[in-house]
Amino acid sequence: MTLMDRFALFQPLDFAALGMIFFFWAAIGWRVEHPSAKHLSTTRIMAGYRQEWMRQMVTREPRIFDAQVLGTLRQGTAFFASTSVIAIGGTLAVIGNAERLAGVAADITLMDHPTIVWELKLMVLTLFLTNAFLKFVWANRLFGYCAVLMAAVPNDPSHADAFKRAEQAAQINITGARSFTRGLRSMYFALASAAWLAGPIALMAASLFTVIVIWRREFASHSRKILLNP
Repeated sequence: MTLMDRFALFQPLDFAALGMIFFFWAAIGWRVEHPSAKHLSTTRIMAGYRQEWMRQMVTREPRIFDAQVLGTLRQGTAFFASTSVIAIGGTLAVIGNAERLAGVAADITLMDHPTIVWELKLMVLTLFLTNAFLKFVWANRLFGYCAVLMAAVPNDPSHADAFKRAEQAAQINITGARSFTRGLRSMYFALASAAWLAGPIALMAASLFTVIVIWRREFASHSRKILLNP
């Protein structure tokens, strides 16, 4: 079966739904990382707190608390990276047994498609999961860099490099957190992409629901209001 023959198995609505989920994934990511100055996202608000954390660390003795917090962040990235690998493995296993999946999906959707259709749909899910894994691994490594920079901050607050090193650590910490957040978004949309097995309308609905959930958590959540309180 040629590539064009495979594309012919999908309806125009399928391509529209596929374009919609990738558009929402890219658009909400850009909006979260580039919000307006009057309506900051939770991610950007937390970036300010991360900078304050590193400034406070300069004068905190001992710095065991800071090490514990950073260790917790690394544990979180490692957990989600492991979860992504397991999910990728499970999805690839299902793709390898696509005949059984085709039978189950046909019973649910009442549509009898060739096995290749279900395999291609699952590949989109795998793509999102793989991106999530890569983001979590990079976030874990960046938090490791942050740990080294934190250790390089002089114990003397009056040292010329103290706050300079602290700011460097803050920026690496913020970059790691951004990568972690991107990984979470990819996992959200991976779950949404699974709805494609039920048809393009289901995929559109799941994509819209996912972007609404992410928007609310970043721009209209109760936790955001708490973070904004002086």
